[in-house]
Amino acid sequence: MAISMETQLQSIFEDVVKTEVIEEAFAGMFMDTPEDERTKLVSCLGAFRQYWSTLPQDSHDQCVQWIVRFIHGQHSPKRISFLYDCLAMAVETNLLPPRMVCEALISSDSLEWERTQLWALTFRLIRKIIGGVDYKGVRDLLRALLEKIQTIPNTVSSAVVQQLLAAREVVEYILDRNACLLPAYFAITEIRKLYPEGKLSHWLLGSLISDFVDSFRPTARINSICGRCSLLPVVNNSGAICNSWKLDPTTLRFPLRGLLPYDKTGLLRYVLEQPYSRDMVCNMLGLNKQHKQRCPVLEDQLVDLVVYAMERSETEEQFDDGGTSQLLWQHLSSQLIFFVLFQFASFPHMVLSLHQKLAGRGLIKGRDHLMWVLLQFISGSIQKNALADFLPVMKLFDLLYPEKEVTAHTNRRECIPVPDINKPQSTHAFAMTCIWIHLNRKAQNDNSKLQIPIPHSLKLHHEFLQQSLRNKSLPMTDYKIALLCNAYSTNSECFTLPMGVLVETIYGNGSMRITLPGTNCMASGSVTPLPMNLLDSLTVHAKMSLIHSIATRVIKLAHAKSSIALAPALVETYSRLLVYMEIESLGIKGFISQLLPNVFKSHAWGILHTLLEMFSYRMHHIQPHYRVQLLSHLHSLAAVPQTNQNQLHLCVESTALRLITALGSSEVQPQFTRFLSDPKTVLSAESEELNRALILTLARATHVTDFFTGSDSIQGTCCFPAPLQAFFKQNNVPQESRFNLKKNVEEEYRKWKSMTNENDIITHFSMQGSPPLFLCLLWKMLLETDQNHINQIGFRVLERIGARALVAHVRTFADFLVYEFSTSAGGQQLNKCIEILNDMVWKYNIVTLDRLILCLAMRSHEGNEAQVCYFIIQLLLLKPNDFRNRVSDFVKENAPEHWLQSDWHTKHMTYHKKYPEKLYFEGLAEQVNPPLQLQSQYLPIYFGNVCLRFLPVFDIVIHRFLELLPVSKSLETLLDHLGGLYKFHDRPVTYLYNTLHYYEMHLRNRTNLKRKLVHAIMSSLKDNRTPGWCLSETYLKCGMNPREDNVWIPDDTYYCKLIGRLVDNILTPSPGQLRALSLCKSPGPFPNCDWRFNEFPNPAAHALHVTCVELMALAVPGKDVGNALLSVVLKSQPLVPRENITAWMNAIGLVITALPEPYWVVLHDRIVSVINSPALTSETEWVGYPFQLFDFTACHQSYSEMYCSYVLALAHAVWHHSSIGQLSLIPKFLSEVLKPIVKTEFQLLYVYHLVGPFLQRFQQERTRCMLEIGVAFYEMLQTVDQHSKHLTYMDPICDFLYHVKYMFTGDSVKDQVEKIICTLRPAVKLRLRFITHSSKMEPAAAAVATATAPQPANVSSPAPQSGAGPVNVPLSVAQ
Repeated sequence: MAISMETQLQSIFEDVVKTEVIEEAFAGMFMDTPEDERTKLVSCLGAFRQYWSTLPQDSHDQCVQWIVRFIHGQHSPKRISFLYDCLAMAVETNLLPPRMVCEALISSDSLEWERTQLWALTFRLIRKIIGGVDYKGVRDLLRALLEKIQTIPNTVSSAVVQQLLAAREVVEYILDRNACLLPAYFAITEIRKLYPEGKLSHWLLGSLISDFVDSFRPTARINSICGRCSLLPVVNNSGAICNSWKLDPTTLRFPLRGLLPYDKTGLLRYVLEQPYSRDMVCNMLGLNKQHKQRCPVLEDQLVDLVVYAMERSETEEQFDDGGTSQLLWQHLSSQLIFFVLFQFASFPHMVLSLHQKLAGRGLIKGRDHLMWVLLQFISGSIQKNALADFLPVMKLFDLLYPEKEVTAHTNRRECIPVPDINKPQSTHAFAMTCIWIHLNRKAQNDNSKLQIPIPHSLKLHHEFLQQSLRNKSLPMTDYKIALLCNAYSTNSECFTLPMGVLVETIYGNGSMRITLPGTNCMASGSVTPLPMNLLDSLTVHAKMSLIHSIATRVIKLAHAKSSIALAPALVETYSRLLVYMEIESLGIKGFISQLLPNVFKSHAWGILHTLLEMFSYRMHHIQPHYRVQLLSHLHSLAAVPQTNQNQLHLCVESTALRLITALGSSEVQPQFTRFLSDPKTVLSAESEELNRALILTLARATHVTDFFTGSDSIQGTCCFPAPLQAFFKQNNVPQESRFNLKKNVEEEYRKWKSMTNENDIITHFSMQGSPPLFLCLLWKMLLETDQNHINQIGFRVLERIGARALVAHVRTFADFLVYEFSTSAGGQQLNKCIEILNDMVWKYNIVTLDRLILCLAMRSHEGNEAQVCYFIIQLLLLKPNDFRNRVSDFVKENAPEHWLQSDWHTKHMTYHKKYPEKLYFEGLAEQVNPPLQLQSQYLPIYFGNVCLRFLPVFDIVIHRFLELLPVSKSLETLLDHLGGLYKFHDRPVTYLYNTLHYYEMHLRNRTNLKRKLVHAIMSSLKDNRTPGWCLSETYLKCGMNPREDNVWIPDDTYYCKLIGRLVDNILTPSPGQLRALSLCKSPGPFPNCDWRFNEFPNPAAHALHVTCVELMALAVPGKDVGNALLSVVLKSQPLVPRENITAWMNAIGLVITALPEPYWVVLHDRIVSVINSPALTSETEWVGYPFQLFDFTACHQSYSEMYCSYVLALAHAVWHHSSIGQLSLIPKFLSEVLKPIVKTEFQLLYVYHLVGPFLQRFQQERTRCMLEIGVAFYEMLQTVDQHSKHLTYMDPICDFLYHVKYMFTGDSVKDQVEKIICTLRPAVKLRLRFITHSSKMEPAAAAVATATAPQPANVSSPAPQSGAGPVNVPLSVAQ
């Protein structure tokens, strides 16, 4: 019969502890001799060893637990002590595994602090044997041990404290860095889990834990960006979409890796203030529109923004001046609607929070604007939600409208008077009354008992609205219509009247008809759109009703295939409504996903043409995914047979070109990666020019965002980045030789002259698949024969070829022209060629100027042929007066601010009457023999003309001219004559920025051309912009004047003022309060403007781009400009205030990373000079604690900063704003430049401080770079180890390397690292032994290594010794 384990163990151990009767009678009088004790131990262990060897593996745990229970069941300390000795010997002789014994001891239920002797003996045993436990086991034991200590109450008798301290001694031993039982990094992780920031450790542990946490402050510092809280992004700038700006959505901390003592930030507040920031906010907090998730921290920030706006309103005199306050409330309203609509914020919670924060503040001047903001949401959502969600607004009413109370001196309640309804702010004054009407309507519909009688103070307002509703004739001259729409938008009976008036005003339903450009094109008669200030005065709900009415009407007219075009007023008003982000679902989203497909399905080509014109000339700040979606629609549209019509085809191609060239550099990569699986959606099957434009845009975007930084551009025709160059070298398309082209044209021309049958001629030359040479033949006919000789057949062939196929003919013609002009004899013949070419455009209307120039500019000629091609372009544009007159008249008579105009249509028609667009070969029809009478059906044109169509082509022409040095003078001439067109460019500053950035290498030594380009574009805008809106006064005075002999070199003051302009106006958050000023206006030189219609979405983006343009325009090498920018903070400058230094560093980081590589790569030289400086090379030079030397914030505040800490903080600011492409130069910089010069500990720690904070981004965005850096860190340590007699800071160094391993590299670099660790001195090798796994030492060997290693006094802690600088390590890491 098998004997149970308990019985056998009992017989072994009870045999040893049993006592004789006489011993029990005289307890304490008998003593075993050491020899007896030893004999007992040996016999007990012998018996146990025999039993243990028979025990199956899976019973080992159970067996050890029984032994512990048995020991803890004893009451005699002597027996317990003896049995513990047995356990210790079992562990020492490798009979029992130490981890199993320690775990059984700590997890025993009998181990309680009240049994003080058992407690003390147990922890002494653990202290004795824990050295043999593996490091992961020690980590688990530390956790269990800390939890066990937590069971000791806060107050115990002082008599037992001594016994309890045995547990503390074990913790102390585990945390002893010289004992090195586990990576200290594991220990800090366990401690921070149990004692997070702000929670004190158990009293028994005293300062042991806090000192240990403090020893990790240096590691936290190495991983932290200097002054990170002061580093702010520019919303919608390319750098703002990277991982640098992400926050933890519950704490608003930066999500830094590892449980190190990091700090918090106020970044979200700053971003929320910026117009068009909602996508960035969602990106920062990881909010997804598909997942409804409430974010309380976001709610708090929004409420604080509203409270700040209320404070601002107390001091504002004017509201309706289009100024600061008005735009601020507009922005708040848009933000609130978005975040509440997608349920990221809760409306009732926010209103109650507002009530709480405004109570007792007496802020009532802004109450109408606040109620206006709340009305926006209430009117739009009250029908779908419970009434109770909106009732908290009445609490706010009670707080903010004290008129409801009885006044002491009159003993009656006051009514708020009716405001002047001729002013737009009257709609805000009525907002509270409108809210009450909506709440009451909801209560009535729900048959709720919560109906609230009209508050006495609102009586006059309510009566005014009721009376206005009874008056059926509503004028458009005041804001009565807006007031009624706002008040009754949820009451269909009352809403129909005011909304009907608005709609009728723009539909032009009367019998009146007006003509549009072209022939046979009539439209409904209303030409005056609804003004912006009226649209701004409508609530979101009313605007949604209006835009819904318009879209429904357009679809209805499309279905009906109406021959009367839409009224100009309707088209312009619809365009204006699409600017409101808060009605996006019915606005731009409906436009792209519903209206366009419906119109297309109905084959309503006139309306389709109208919608594309709107998109080309009237849209602002459309999100990139909508634009790429439209581009995809256009490509599929181009293949449909019905669009093979001259005017529509031209419009589709022109719109697609605008969409492609207008893509922002930071938008290209994220948008196009979505289409990699199906590239057809962004590539055109028809148009080679569009695809080339797309590739040029791609090249520009990858260059400007430094996507391929580090791979040098091969300078070819297109200055592409190297990877694109390599691709085109491998995939070269063979070009048809000029000789063959000439031969084919001659051949076809012979056929034309010899064929006699009209039908055969038309069929032959227009047949699909026949060579696209017909325009070359027309050219030869006009060149070689009398002009009247062209007969009707030529016209019929052109008609039959069709718009789509004709593009290929234009392409061949462009190549043929280059050949013809290259071989012409010059003089008279050249003049004849030019004359005929111009006739083909302006007299015969065979091809439009913009399309011909686009084809010419996009051909890939080299050398002499390219020069000829550009010569033809110049002649076409400037030789005859036709185009120059059109441009000068258009520029002179029109202004680009369409949203402020009520008479655009009149000016548009005047221009088209003077310069009619002829798109159906009308000129040719009149000139053929005999002349033809054409009555082409034109599609409606509301906005476009040849000048505006030419603008995106002009952008490309300028770029192509820049690529060829010999044509610089021609480009200057073009800019002189046509530069005025840039007055109408959607993004003139962005275009200039992209051009100067992309062609930096080409323009480096062509300072005159650079200046001319900047001058031409900026001066075109001078009449429509306030002085100082872009270039600084100093630059306009000194930099704009061409002085070959005496080039202006700016001094430090210039750079300080330029960066100061950015800091003062945009990026400095005032202490303790919001920077809401930046929402609405840029004080100082940057004028007020409505950002909804601006090129840039906010003041910071504007300021950054104009600053960069000015810096790139300087006649100074990029390297010198970069150094001057760094010197703004690295030299002592009287214009740079000390207290604001990090804001200046932030501005420099933003500017320098937005410039080409030569400008920012100079930072590397500064870093090298610091690493070679005496402060870091000779440790006697600056005797102190390096972590304080490198702590810029603390040093700066105590006026003890040094140059090296300034460079560190500035490098962090620059790299924090850098794209991953720019950062990817760091590994090469580390291994090739810094590694050979790093010899001292201070140098090594400086490099770790420099690069440490960016490992997280490398891991997320470029893993390869992170692994290279990981290896470089060890290689540098190896060099320092060999060159240093003592390593004073090996603990922080090792802590950091463990952080890198466990947070970033894992085992990816293990093979390279192991070889390096094996060569290090024993003390460092001991500390890093857990990284290699293969070099595990036995605990005894480890102890020997620790004892024998030459250790300086403070090796176990980075805290300095007395006399070596301040002793207190800073408690928090200010980022």
